[in-house]
Amino acid sequence: MGYLGRFHAQKYQSLEDVELVGVADADPDRASLIAGECSCRQFNDYHELLGRVEAVSIAVPTSIHYQVAADALRAGVDVLLEKPMTVTLKEADELIGLAENNDLILQVGHLERFNPAVLAMKPFLTTPVFIESDRISSFKRRGVDVDVVLDLMIHDIDIILTIIDSPLKTIHTVGAPVVTDTTDIANARLIFENGATANITASRVSLTNVRKMRIFQPGSYINVDFANKKIMTLQLEDELLESGMPKHSKQVKSFAGEDALLNEISNFVGHVRSRTRPDVSGVEGRRALEVVMQVMEQIKQHQSLELYSKFQAAALK
Repeated sequence: MGYLGRFHAQKYQSLEDVELVGVADADPDRASLIAGECSCRQFNDYHELLGRVEAVSIAVPTSIHYQVAADALRAGVDVLLEKPMTVTLKEADELIGLAENNDLILQVGHLERFNPAVLAMKPFLTTPVFIESDRISSFKRRGVDVDVVLDLMIHDIDIILTIIDSPLKTIHTVGAPVVTDTTDIANARLIFENGATANITASRVSLTNVRKMRIFQPGSYINVDFANKKIMTLQLEDELLESGMPKHSKQVKSFAGEDALLNEISNFVGHVRSRTRPDVSGVEGRRALEVVMQVMEQIKQHQSLELYSKFQAAALK
């Protein structure tokens, strides 16, 4: 029941057709606080909760995602598992297998998929050829236990993998630690077999907060503002202006009042009821994790080579 767990509990409690049975946290004071806020029972051992529920949200630290999710699935409970799905691909594969073999729902919490601006983008997509994405935030203590690629960039990688209908061909990366011992700022260029390219930047050491994605495709341009839940589209027309540029029509849509987390949890509940496969199932969660791990490994290799070069230069002196 940390930062995200509290919000999950609040959303379940707000749904009229859902009973929030309880919340679980190893910290009794934290469990008591959230249980009181949401008028439900508190548990200090999540195993006690599993026998009383049909579905759970799991928002524990990433290092124990696999353990808690596997216990829930083995108990016959449907799971909404926060991103990143697991620490390793082997763990992800085992969770996918547990869900499939027991006919259970396993949905991964890629929240930006349910951002209303992202949902509004879909009808405008044709054949993206270039995507530029910036996810830049000020430094926060929460989430610094993991690499910025795993914490922030994974959102954009997941969305881009759904936008571009082509296998990934090559990855080029750069990144560096600034405040923590892990990578705090990173850039990845993903090139797909159909020629489409995505340039992604993620940082948690900025003075400003920006979460935007720009999508270029033949005849149109889409700008998605995740933070402000706004989308702008430009559609080129056949008629030319005096400058020689095509005329264009512009649309701007804002969804400031909508709640992405409520959308996500309502979607999960819907799949639990209908027993249908989520759009962000374990398979999609694993796919994003696989690319993220490749980005992180390449950055790590570059950093190691740089340190080795500096060591060699110092030794020569």
